[in-house]
Amino acid sequence: MAKKLSNPAKAPKKKPATATAYPKRPEEDRRARQAVRLANVMRIQELLLGRGRWNVKTLAAELEYSEKTVHRYMAVLELAGVPWYYDSHDRCYHVRPGFKFPVVNLSPDELLSQAAATAVAKATGLDAGADARPTTRKIAAASSQEVADLLSDAEAVMEVLNLKLADHSRHQELIRTTQWALIKKRQVTGQYVTPYQEQPVRLTLHPYRLCFAGQAWYLIARPADEKSPKTYRIARFQSLRMIDVAAQRPDKFSLGEYFGNAWGVFRGNESFDVAIEFTKEAASLVAETCWHKTQEVKRQPDGRATLSFRVDGLDEILWWVLGWSGRAKVIQPAKLREMVVEKLKAAIEMNGE
Repeated sequence: MAKKLSNPAKAPKKKPATATAYPKRPEEDRRARQAVRLANVMRIQELLLGRGRWNVKTLAAELEYSEKTVHRYMAVLELAGVPWYYDSHDRCYHVRPGFKFPVVNLSPDELLSQAAATAVAKATGLDAGADARPTTRKIAAASSQEVADLLSDAEAVMEVLNLKLADHSRHQELIRTTQWALIKKRQVTGQYVTPYQEQPVRLTLHPYRLCFAGQAWYLIARPADEKSPKTYRIARFQSLRMIDVAAQRPDKFSLGEYFGNAWGVFRGNESFDVAIEFTKEAASLVAETCWHKTQEVKRQPDGRATLSFRVDGLDEILWWVLGWSGRAKVIQPAKLREMVVEKLKAAIEMNGE
């Protein structure tokens, strides 16, 4: 008897590959690449709206893309509704005269937020890199007169003053280099001045994060010859450049876990429960601000207030307590109280003549 052939329709189906067979890129990398692609498309759009004469070859040379990439980005602009065309006589691209790029339909509150961001970005210390003003101007130019007037009026009545932040106006290139190194996941190298060594040191770093904390910008990065990341103040770099070497960065790195309960940006090795009692005159002033994420406030019937914290290390909170001299008493720990007394004695000796 002939052997019965199996029915192909009933044959067991091949199981699809599991998700683990094709590991996904971290979400932050996907978003960073999307942001870079969008920036590239916007850059081409900006060039086409300018006075230059641009074609595929000149765009590729200017932006250091391949001609294939330029064609792809031009297709994206076309899909977005940008009416560009190729002028065979001028041998370059043009955008139809009179065309205005549509903007997102922003609410009045969202427009006020944009104006506020513009005001904040102008403050000394936060003005590193490109600020929000070009974005605000573009929104105004492509919107109704009512929107343009609202943005103008909002900017005119808001100012950010007296923040006492580090002046990063001379460090814009350093910050921009760091931003691109983080996006492209490349190492950086440069000269760094540290108060613990007489001469600048040469560093090669795997950048993890760029953050503004307290009063300045900081780079969290791991030295190439070490296993753990460190905190570097941007203003202390004498030079910094991105190198064409892939950086290694943990997928699940968290600034919250890295800083822990540090009072500022430098985490100590030991944790302390801190309690400080403030006089009646200072109680309301100090209690209205959140100084630390672990802060607890207890008000006394006579008007005094006790602030409690859980901090990793005492060096940074020491200087904060000294700023309240004459209005604050350290309840605990005894070690912090001794540090305060020692600094006050030194100050009296220095200023007692």
